[in-house]
Amino acid sequence: MAQVPSPAKNQTKGILLTGALIHNGKGEVIENGVIAFKDGVITYVGTDFSDASYEVINTDGQEIYPGLILPTSELGLVEIEAVSASNDNYETGRINPEVRSVIAFNTDSHVIPTVRSNGILIEQVMPKGGIFSGRSSIVQLDAWNWEDAIVQENDGQHLHWPRKYYSPGWTSPEKGLQISKSYHKYVKVIEHTLMDAEAYSKATDIKLPDFPMEAMKELFSGKEKLFIHVDEAKSIVSAVKMAQKYNIKNIVIVGGADAWLITDFLKENNIPVLLTDVHSLPKREQEAYDLPYKRAALLQNAGILVGLTHSSASNSRNLPFYAGTVAAFGLDKEEALKMITSNTAKILGVEKKFGTLEVGKSATIIVSKGDLLDMKTSKITNAFIDGRAIDLNNKHSMLYKKFKDKYEN
Repeated sequence: MAQVPSPAKNQTKGILLTGALIHNGKGEVIENGVIAFKDGVITYVGTDFSDASYEVINTDGQEIYPGLILPTSELGLVEIEAVSASNDNYETGRINPEVRSVIAFNTDSHVIPTVRSNGILIEQVMPKGGIFSGRSSIVQLDAWNWEDAIVQENDGQHLHWPRKYYSPGWTSPEKGLQISKSYHKYVKVIEHTLMDAEAYSKATDIKLPDFPMEAMKELFSGKEKLFIHVDEAKSIVSAVKMAQKYNIKNIVIVGGADAWLITDFLKENNIPVLLTDVHSLPKREQEAYDLPYKRAALLQNAGILVGLTHSSASNSRNLPFYAGTVAAFGLDKEEALKMITSNTAKILGVEKKFGTLEVGKSATIIVSKGDLLDMKTSKITNAFIDGRAIDLNNKHSMLYKKFKDKYEN
C-alpha cells in the first residue's frame, strides 16, 4: 500500500463521458456535454454522440476539464525539500547549460501522485541553481521511467537573472532594500556566455565540440526557448534586451512580479509571462496587499499571454486554486482556467496536443465532482493521460484513510 501506483495501461477501447459540464480550455462551456476518445485521441466534443463500441462513463452533474499543465517545476527532482539527499535539482557551478533535467526525473516520486490527483497531468521539469541552470523537458506524470514520460525533450534553457536588490535578514544591521554588489559582475558573465554561444552557433567547422555551447545552439535557431527567471521591472527589460541583442528568438519571463509595470514593453516584444507564487506577499511595503492576486488580471487585460506556476514542487498541487484566486481578483473564471491549460500549452509550445478539449488532440482529461478552481468543491473522480485511466490513489489519501479508520475504531 505504500508504493506509488503503477502506470496505467494503454487505452484498448473507446470511452464516452456523458452528461457533464465541459470546460474546453478555450473559454467555452458546454452544458450536458459529451466527450469521446479512442486510442488516446479525442474523437468528439459536443452534446450528441452515439457509438455502441464505446464504453460509457456517466459523469452527470460533474465537470470536465483539460489536464492541467505545470510549467517550470522541480516536481520529480525534489522529494523532501528539507532533506538535501533526496533532491537532485541542480549541478555545481554557475554556468551549466548542458545539464538535462529530464534524466534525473524520478517517476517513482511519492509527490507526483499527490499532484496528479489534483488534476495536474503534464509538467515542464526544469533544473535549478547557478545562472544558466540547464535544459527543461516536458513530461506526462504517469510513466515507468523518464524515457516513457517524455512529451518534448529539451524544450528550453533556464537563465536565473541575478537580483539587483535584496532585503537583508532580520538579524542584519542593514535595513531596507540593498543594492547587490555582485549584480553587474554576474550580468557580465551572462553577456559573455551569450556572446560565446552565439558565435559558436555560427561556426561551421567544429572539430572538438564544446558541450555547454552545443546545448545552447538551438536558442539561436528558435527551436528552444529561453526562460528568464526574473522579477524586477528594470531587470526584465535588461534581460530581454540582452537576449535580443544576441538574436535569441523565443523568450519567456518566469516569476514576473513587476511585469505588470512594463506591459507595453512586453506586448511590443511579444513576451509571455509565467507568474510564480500567486499566494504570496507583496514585494514592497507600499504595494497593495492583494497585488499578487491581481497581477494576472493586470497582465491579461494588457494583452499579455499569461500562465501560472509555483516555485515549490510540493505546493504545486494547489495550481488549480491559484487560478481560482486570480479569478476572484479580476478575471473571468474561464480565462483563469486558460492560465493553467491552453495559455501554458502555447507558452511551452505543446498546444497542438494539450491544453484544450478538441477533436484530434490528446485525451488528457480530468473529471471533477465540483468546480476545479474552488478547493471547497474540487474532487477529481477520473483522470486520463492519452486516454489511459490514471490511478488517483496517493500517500495523502492512504494516510487519511489509515488515521480516519484508527479514530473511528
